[in-house]
Amino acid sequence: MKTKIIKIGNSRGIRIPKTFIEQSRLKGEVELEIEDDKIIIRPIVKDREKWEAAFRKMANNNDDALLDKASLSEQSRWDNEEWEW
Repeated sequence: MKTKIIKIGNSRGIRIPKTFIEQSRLKGEVELEIEDDKIIIRPIVKDREKWEAAFRKMANNNDDALLDKASLSEQSRWDNEEWEW
């Protein structure tokens, strides 16, 4: 698709068709980057944004078991003598 660069105040911009925005899942803020003479526009993914879906997938695959169960049953001297509530 061809488009024209337009003046927006002191800057320049392009109009991105709605279907492109929807297909690329761009919302709100985006990240711009130059790579090999190309402008790359990426959605900003917030830290932990996709964790809930990943945890659900792990639970569905029974892949959310505690890996170091043995350490729970082993108490140290500190656990028995030093720790206070």
